[in-house]
Amino acid sequence: MSNEYRHVLVAVDLTKDSHRVLERAHQIADRNHARLSIMHTLEPLGFAYGGDIPMDLTSIQDQLDEHAKQRLAEIADSHVAKEDQHVLVGMPDTEIHRFAEENDVDLIVVGSHGRHGFALLLGSTSTGVLHGAQCDVLAVRVGKKGEESAE
Repeated sequence: MSNEYRHVLVAVDLTKDSHRVLERAHQIADRNHARLSIMHTLEPLGFAYGGDIPMDLTSIQDQLDEHAKQRLAEIADSHVAKEDQHVLVGMPDTEIHRFAEENDVDLIVVGSHGRHGFALLLGSTSTGVLHGAQCDVLAVRVGKKGEESAE
């Protein structure tokens, strides 16, 4: 297997740490003359409420989707072409794996807060990505020492 990457996917959570994760992915893509894609995954509102809400959540989901696209563009426009910026709806690790397989991604870059204890046992998106990926995964340490931020 070659150590050169042809397609790098960076998966971000749209927090302030996303810039740091993208920068690391961009450096790797540049060194390898690789395509760079970026994605954010929104969990469907129906998952959060177990489908128990007797109303149509489509317009709210559409608003969340539009907001995520705008925020992703703010983060990515200086490094990633518009056609390589993706907002998907689903479970994050599942959608990252699906996108990677369908688009011949050979490196996935994610942020990791390096949690311990219960947070580690409960898992995280980065752990889920690592365990199901068919390609290399780079977890970029984010957050300051002792600082907790939502993943």
